Amino acid sequence: MLADRAQRSRPAVNWGRFLRSFGTLIGFLLIVVFFWSQRPATFMSVRNLLNITQQVSILGIVAFTMTVVMVVGDFDLSVGTMASLSGIIVGLMLQNDHALGTAILVALLAGAAGGILNGVLIAYVGILPFVATLATLTVFSGAASSLSGGRTIFGQVFPDGLVDFANGGIPLLTLNEQVVRIPHLTLIALIVLAVVWFVLEQTVFGRRLYAIGGNMEASRLAGVRVRFLRLLTFVITGLGASLAGVVLTSQLATANPTLGDGLMLNAIAAVFLGMTMSQEGEPRVLGTLVGVLLIGVLANGFTQVGVDTYVQRILTGVIIIASVTLSSISRRRS
Repeated sequence: MLADRAQRSRPAVNWGRFLRSFGTLIGFLLIVVFFWSQRPATFMSVRNLLNITQQVSILGIVAFTMTVVMVVGDFDLSVGTMASLSGIIVGLMLQNDHALGTAILVALLAGAAGGILNGVLIAYVGILPFVATLATLTVFSGAASSLSGGRTIFGQVFPDGLVDFANGGIPLLTLNEQVVRIPHLTLIALIVLAVVWFVLEQTVFGRRLYAIGGNMEASRLAGVRVRFLRLLTFVITGLGASLAGVVLTSQLATANPTLGDGLMLNAIAAVFLGMTMSQEGEPRVLGTLVGVLLIGVLANGFTQVGVDTYVQRILTGVIIIASVTLSSISRRRS
């Protein structure tokens, strides 16, 4: 009888678990509804929604690949300066009449090399990720400024075809006699998302990364090549940062030593927002996608309602802090 009474008194829905799993997503939807109510004619239009995806595509490339390195419990502070350095490399090589394909390949190889440097320092030398990537952040920034002489590279250096591709898209539909296109940058980000999702969720490599993140020492004792796999995660993140730098430079037809510096903080914030959607608090790339879209929606929505840029940063930071804090409190109580 007591067991039956206890069973009847138990809530039908575990609201704590529900909020831990879907709280961030619900908050995201509420923010969308709020901006929609403020600007009903423009915010939810197909054109604006596609515009949001284009605005966050470069951030998405960095955040999706950052998720890989954060799965094993590490992080990379150097992704923003690596993106800037990769853009400078492309700009300088095009300025010196190298082929576009060669310039992009060299930039991507530079990203991979930067990832190897970070991985060796952290996984093999044993330097803390914060210290190692803070140091390489400075190295990459200095290299970008040194190579460019502190100058911005722009103008006819960048082929028109490259710029048109970065700012173009695939026709989707026609509205008011104007063609609405799916941006090429959005498609590139979606491809990166799909690859990262497949690697993390559908391969032995991904399962081993989650095992390392759960218990590094137990994984080592089980025969997992922990140091080598940690190095590979930094290579993936370096490649993502360099790809983002190439894409950003192509979109703006400009290479600047500080062009990608703002990517790092937003990428880490997006991954942390995504972690609030996991029961175990693990990084999941689909959660990161929600974090990226949340940051994009906030920027777009605040702009449409006329909020000052500096105030936007404050409000976005407050929302991120609130989301992560509520999730942490919920998990501790559980």
